[in-house]
Amino acid sequence: MTFQPAGNYYDKYRTRNPVARALMSGFLGTFEELLSECIDVDSALEVGCGEGELTIRLAAKCHHVAAFDVAPEIIQEARRRLAKAGVAAELRVDSIYNLDPERDRADLVVCCEVMEHLDDPKRALDRLHSACRKYLLTSVPREPLWRALNVMRGKYVSSFGNTPGHVQHWSRAKFLDLLQSRFHVLRARSPLPWTMALCKPR
Repeated sequence: MTFQPAGNYYDKYRTRNPVARALMSGFLGTFEELLSECIDVDSALEVGCGEGELTIRLAAKCHHVAAFDVAPEIIQEARRRLAKAGVAAELRVDSIYNLDPERDRADLVVCCEVMEHLDDPKRALDRLHSACRKYLLTSVPREPLWRALNVMRGKYVSSFGNTPGHVQHWSRAKFLDLLQSRFHVLRARSPLPWTMALCKPR
């Protein structure tokens, strides 16, 4: 059985650290830029939705939004934030490996900050492909820059800057190579310190 760890749930969207806030501003700006290029999308599925911050943005674009994460407690937090924002979306606890095209197929699939946590990213990419009608919008931490920045801020030094739960480590080129095995990469961006790509299924 393929295992998907819950990962490290640092709430990067609401951090008070000014440097982290600036980095997240770049991440969200790039996300919004690529999202704006997704044309004629009525439905969206977010894989690994975390606290629901991106889910809220997807609901502003798509009529029907579904989202899931592997951790029950984080889905509870996502429900709270979506309710506060007045956003309706279908939320559930689930794993990327359980994606079912009969149930989950959507015009736009979003999978941000998930693939680094997976022991079988190729299988996960196949599942994303099965659920994606028109677009995949995805991101991962860019290595080795991610770990170097962690060390510079004194985090996870004994693990050479590796964030707990990160079991995959991609350079921009390696991540795009992975995506191109199942998708056409339409746009690739590098908001510091991530790689983000908008893709269409092959």
